[in-house]
Amino acid sequence: MTVRILRAADLTPAPWKNGGGLTREIATGPEGAGADAFDWRVSLADVTADGPFSSFPGVDRILTVVEGAGMDLVVGGEHHIVDEPLWPHGFPGDLPTEGFLLGGPVVNLNVMYRRARTRAETAVVCGTVRLLPPEGGAVLAVSLDDGAELEGGGVRLDRYDAVLAAGESPGVLRTMGQAVLITFSGG
Repeated sequence: MTVRILRAADLTPAPWKNGGGLTREIATGPEGAGADAFDWRVSLADVTADGPFSSFPGVDRILTVVEGAGMDLVVGGEHHIVDEPLWPHGFPGDLPTEGFLLGGPVVNLNVMYRRARTRAETAVVCGTVRLLPPEGGAVLAVSLDDGAELEGGGVRLDRYDAVLAAGESPGVLRTMGQAVLITFSGG
């Protein structure tokens, strides 16, 4: 079993692939893979202005607005109003995409995965959930509030801290609010 605790305080802002903003990478699979080599990637993006999204050929994306009023995503010319807080919205990462803010800046939790190699499922959970990585895959839980705990290990997760597990279950995550749960499995 492999379990890693990823602290928000340790996340380093980096420029977007297209240079239009900053992102804080939470985790990638395989660990340390660059923008052209990851099977999956999870990050937080601070979006302060309207503009284009980076193109990622062969990659599907799941965007969850975790702070702010939301966005109008124009994906391949089609409008998608993403104004429901904490509602994961999937779209192809290789279609031309632009984002227009609906009411000021937002923070988005972005999940990206190469559709030929990996599948990702994203859910927002509240309360208690057992973290169960699929065989050969991984599970990532990102706390959206202070005070989540990984039972049995005495590990506390504050806002945007995460736990990444592969192999056996690291146990039960008890949230004091909400968390985003992402499961990665082979394609």
